[in-house]
Amino acid sequence: MLLIPAIDLKDGRCVRLRQGRMDDETIFSDDPVEMAGRWVREGARRLHLVDLNGAFAGEPVNGEAIRGIAAAYPDLPIQVGGGIRDEATIEAYLNAGVSFCIIGTQAVKEPEFVARACRAFPGHVMVGLDAKEGQVAIKGWAEITPHRVEDLARRFEDDGISAIVYTDIGRDGMLSGPNVEATRALAEAIRTPVVASGGITGIEDIRALAEAASCGITAAITGRAIYEGTLDFAEGQRLADSLTQP
Repeated sequence: MLLIPAIDLKDGRCVRLRQGRMDDETIFSDDPVEMAGRWVREGARRLHLVDLNGAFAGEPVNGEAIRGIAAAYPDLPIQVGGGIRDEATIEAYLNAGVSFCIIGTQAVKEPEFVARACRAFPGHVMVGLDAKEGQVAIKGWAEITPHRVEDLARRFEDDGISAIVYTDIGRDGMLSGPNVEATRALAEAIRTPVVASGGITGIEDIRALAEAASCGITAAITGRAIYEGTLDFAEGQRLADSLTQP
């Protein structure tokens, strides 16, 4: 199971939000490229970048920082989400060196967009499903929809997406532990790999997710825990490797 550091970008800086609230942020760095370098030096094998402004604006806002990280680490797989609403944005990110684009709000609003994107950019499209009590949220988590996570996941896996990035909004940024049961249930309900996100606090959370990895949880995104020091990233990756590698 891959452990993926999250770099959340707001106004060009690295921040973490609590439960997606833009007015409840903690700033961790003014230099996103240097922050990316920190995780690379600690052994990160992929990065998860989120354009928080873009998620609300509906278009890329922190593209310069994302392109800077991709240029600095051209051999490192990078996945990007936030404000991806059209094929032109995906193409621009892939041309800049990004490996995967995560479609969130637009996937729910216009499901056919996911199908078009998968046809145009096979192997490079993920869908982000952010949920509160099992119901999908969009527009930077500002709007809760009536859609159930499993239903949408089944819909999109038929389009050929590379993975589902599943975030439990209630856990994100709260250091309260991941929702392993809900993540496992989603992974068991679909064939597509699931990337867990939200709530990781410490090493035991990595153990719990890794022990469920055989159900289809291939990676876990961690943010606040590695920034505040409740989880040592390198130690977490070593544990995940030891529990999931054959």
